[in-house]
Amino acid sequence: MRFTFSILFAFLFSASFSQQKISGFFTPNVSKQLEAEKQFDGYLNAKDQDTWLKFLSARPHHVGSAQGKANAEYMANLFRQWGYETELATYNVLFPTPKFRQLELLGPNPYKAKLQETALKEDRTSGQLSEQLPTYNAFSADGDVTAELVFVNWGVPADYEVLDKMGISVKGKIVIAKYGGSWRGIKPKVAAEHGAIGCLIYSDPHEDGYFQGDVYPVGSYRPEQSVQRGSVMDMPVYPGDPTTPFVGSTPDAKRLKREEITTIMKIPVLPISYEDALPLLKSLKGPVVPEAWRGSLPITYHAGPSETKVHLKLEFNWDFKPIYNVIAKLKGSEFPDQWVIRGNHHDGWVNGASDPLSGMVAEMDEARAIGELAKKGMVPKRTVVFCAWDGEEPSLLGSTEWVEDHAEELKKKAVMYLNSDGNSRGFIGFGGSHALEKYVNEVANDVIDPQTGVSVSERRYARALASADASSISRLYGNRYMKISALGAGSDYSPFFQHLGIPSGNVGFGGEGSGGEYHSIYDSYDHFIRFKDPGLQYGVALAKTAGRMMLRMANADVLPFDYSILTNTINGYFSEIKSLIENSRSSVEMQNKLIADKVFELAADPKEKMKLPVAKPTVPFLDFSSVENALAQLRKTTDALKNAVSKADKLDAETLSSLNQILYQAEQKLLDEKGLPRRPWYRHQIYAPGYYTGYGVKTLPGLREGIEENNWTETKERIEVLSKTLLKFDSVLQEGLSILQK
Repeated sequence: MRFTFSILFAFLFSASFSQQKISGFFTPNVSKQLEAEKQFDGYLNAKDQDTWLKFLSARPHHVGSAQGKANAEYMANLFRQWGYETELATYNVLFPTPKFRQLELLGPNPYKAKLQETALKEDRTSGQLSEQLPTYNAFSADGDVTAELVFVNWGVPADYEVLDKMGISVKGKIVIAKYGGSWRGIKPKVAAEHGAIGCLIYSDPHEDGYFQGDVYPVGSYRPEQSVQRGSVMDMPVYPGDPTTPFVGSTPDAKRLKREEITTIMKIPVLPISYEDALPLLKSLKGPVVPEAWRGSLPITYHAGPSETKVHLKLEFNWDFKPIYNVIAKLKGSEFPDQWVIRGNHHDGWVNGASDPLSGMVAEMDEARAIGELAKKGMVPKRTVVFCAWDGEEPSLLGSTEWVEDHAEELKKKAVMYLNSDGNSRGFIGFGGSHALEKYVNEVANDVIDPQTGVSVSERRYARALASADASSISRLYGNRYMKISALGAGSDYSPFFQHLGIPSGNVGFGGEGSGGEYHSIYDSYDHFIRFKDPGLQYGVALAKTAGRMMLRMANADVLPFDYSILTNTINGYFSEIKSLIENSRSSVEMQNKLIADKVFELAADPKEKMKLPVAKPTVPFLDFSSVENALAQLRKTTDALKNAVSKADKLDAETLSSLNQILYQAEQKLLDEKGLPRRPWYRHQIYAPGYYTGYGVKTLPGLREGIEENNWTETKERIEVLSKTLLKFDSVLQEGLSILQK
């Protein structure tokens, strides 16, 4: 049985409750905080968000563009008007742009790819051709290659295992992959590892086009000539300016030469439309691909290789371009050296109304409202910092360079970093440090959804019930608590969180604003106000949500980090690791038995025997006792700390100061200064993007990836690193507990 939304909302609205207690606030200060939030809401204005969105998306504003700088100056002037001490933090960074692009199918039925999106009369900014970046993948290699074509589905490692079973090699070939299934940069990375000499990536209409709904301009979905731009820099190794890993891209920074950079793709990569992909896919021969690989173009999908060859030629301008970060600070009334930081990027691949400006204008609305509160005497206790990052799209350039440039200061002062990116109609989503989970739930309970009139938490819960099947509905019923997700990569929280260990979160709404405008010329004001968030109601909802998060963290008596939740979450990840080991052991044993049985059958024919796969090494016994002991100790400490904090309703200033410093710096102890194997920039031992997933998170990444790659020496080393990291974390939290017990 499935519940309908109308029934659910009627029930949930009647059951909603008013928050009487706020984590981190002593009882006498709760009403004062709630009154500030009520006044804060009164300053938010959807019409102002609309005005800013229209201006900021009026022209293409990619890295190095005139409009990119103009937008930064426009926002900086507004922040100054609202009472913020504001600067433009500028860095010069490597940003390649296309010099030459050519893609053609050779042979008896030749085809030359258009590589061009079509201006639409219904979209007023789509015709700004002279200012638009061409369709390309930033940080592709230069190259001039001609070869047969092979279809590789999503182009992830598992797809190559299927091709191997089909007897198809990509060595010396050009591959064509669908967008989806993984971050785009993984596709050429894996292709190159398998010997491919070029990579094409296209948007199949099954996931991103007419199969989903009417295409733009009739509907919101991707039309046949639309192309998804994007970076393919190997950001799972490190983001930011690839010439200055670990340090800010300042004038005196020592830079790598281009040939020394490891994060630039090794083969040429080009994104194309499904209009340009169709003739190429038609040329493929070989076996029909598995059903799960097939898209929605009017062809039979073959794996290849093609009988005719494809020619791909790419050349790039490898220039350094200026980026402009807007940094706006409002000094705290009591703790000016404790910073609560909010960020969203302002650069786009083209006009970028949805990605990123829909989130940026919500942040601006928050900043303006907090500035108005400050003018009335309600200055936040801690310094609030509002940031508009440049260069996020190519590789988190602006945020990474600023964080690396100010690393020592941030480790001392940064209490939390709160990020957003695009925003649209729908349901609240939050990912980040699980120490923030309770605090996030409390905020979600207090923000009203503009479409339904219930809290955004209740609306999310209603969707979960409405989409649940019979087997899971009883488990969900009555459980309104929102589990937050873990963060991998893909936006500007990464340098704060995974490099410096600053508690971070990413917040936004979505789920009802689907469309195919992503990274195309159709990500425009016209598309956004028709399909994504008409009237910017959810822009205001985001401002109310993120604004409360900023104000509560900035004004809290005891900072609302619940490390018992984080510990329980880590324990859950560790249970997954142990299951992964057992599954790996069973899989290897079964596979080796099958090989052994086949060897016995073919014992009389050595030639056939040689064709069999080599047996895998058995999974060794792994001693996890050091991690188990560390987690047991950490659970004891964090439970005691949570209990002690809950009983404290008044503390002297010195105790509060010492305790809060420990609370906001504690997560830095979850870093290992040597970083993760093969990518030392990523230091967090609980959360990281996957080496082969890109945006997708790997929790307990050192352990998990060692097991997944059957690297047992590395896995044993990471067990010890994790246990020592957890004990360091426990030690600093014990200091906080000791302060309270005294």
